Amino acid sequence: MKFSYLEQIALYMRRFTHIVAAYRYEDTALRLIFDRDNSWNFEMQRGNSTISIGEASNRGKVYQAPFDILLAKRFNRSSVQSVELHNHDKIIRITVSTSGSYKSETTVLQLEFTGKHTNAILLDKDGIVLEALRHIDEEVSSRSVRVGQILGELPKPPYMPKTYPLEDVREYLIDEFKTRSSGKLERLKNEKKVLLNKRLAQLHKHLEALEEESVLLDESQKAQHSGHLVLANLDAIKPYEKTAQLSDFDGTVITLELPAGCTSPSGCAESFFKRSKKAKQKAIGLHQERTNLEAKIRHHELFIQTVEEAKSPEEIALLFPAKGTSSKLKSSDSIAEFWIEGVKVSLGKSEKGNIELLKNAKARDIWMHLKDRPSAHVVITTDKQQLPERLLTAAAKLCVDFSVFEKGRYLVDYTPRREVKVQEGANVLYTNYKTLSVEKG
Repeated sequence: MKFSYLEQIALYMRRFTHIVAAYRYEDTALRLIFDRDNSWNFEMQRGNSTISIGEASNRGKVYQAPFDILLAKRFNRSSVQSVELHNHDKIIRITVSTSGSYKSETTVLQLEFTGKHTNAILLDKDGIVLEALRHIDEEVSSRSVRVGQILGELPKPPYMPKTYPLEDVREYLIDEFKTRSSGKLERLKNEKKVLLNKRLAQLHKHLEALEEESVLLDESQKAQHSGHLVLANLDAIKPYEKTAQLSDFDGTVITLELPAGCTSPSGCAESFFKRSKKAKQKAIGLHQERTNLEAKIRHHELFIQTVEEAKSPEEIALLFPAKGTSSKLKSSDSIAEFWIEGVKVSLGKSEKGNIELLKNAKARDIWMHLKDRPSAHVVITTDKQQLPERLLTAAAKLCVDFSVFEKGRYLVDYTPRREVKVQEGANVLYTNYKTLSVEKG
């Protein structure tokens, strides 16, 4: 960012007296919420840092590193003491105080928009590093950033910055949010759709390669018929023969090819019956595999549509949780897992997945389903805590997005899992429910 812009932004920020909440919403991005109309975003990406004002979305991931814990502890519900440009450089220092049970603590958030040195650093009142977004050793930089040490100064820029007046600082920051979000959203959409379309093509290829169940069922019936025919003509079949001339049940004379290795007519009949049973079981397995593949294809098609309809990069991030966020236990191929503000939300991709969810959910987990129509089942893992309305709404939107293609307003019922009685498969009856209204598209 230009030094002149930061100078004007720092001056504008001095009007705020309190910080309601502070947290990291992306790997290199912080958000400070001053009030309901002022969610400020500080993107601290090296070579591409910026400040913007934009409405806060649901967080897919809740960061719990030492930096994040200390940021929340020292800046949530804090009083702003000062906002200054430091050392006449692209560095904003926000000094706050928090009142605890015994004493008041002063903390400085130093936001450095200085290219390769871009960083967010928490300092005490004496300039000692408490935590940092990036810890820097002396071996890799002219200035180290290490916990417990006094933070050194960065070399001053060797040039005199030019002045670029902003007509309206707030409008500039709002436009910056829209521009960055729009560009990031389109990049993410394209990136994720390529990934999902690749998976979808693989599923279609797998589906097309499946044998037809009807062919196997026909084979099963023919083998069973041959077995019965052999049993009806035991006297006409000699041991170790490869073929036999037999009269079919309608009187037609046919040449029946006998299974290899038969030592007796009854053995030939048994071999035909085994062949019939095997073909039938394979047909049943193929039908189940086809059903599962078709459900996965539908899930991916809904997934692609949901990505296309996303309104913000945060919505995309929610749909693709980081690998480290998911459970260490092996995840099911029939269940999709999402994370909303650190809470796990599971969704059945198919009837098999819905049955799995119903079986494994705990009594106090929240179960969701579209009212009066087929849909994916959704389970929110509560860990016995109360869930905020925004989280319930976000989970209900997932239920809608992964159940129907058509745009419109849908009703989603939800209730604790203990109120859901399984009837057969994934068919249920439920009581003591509440309903949310969700708009799709």
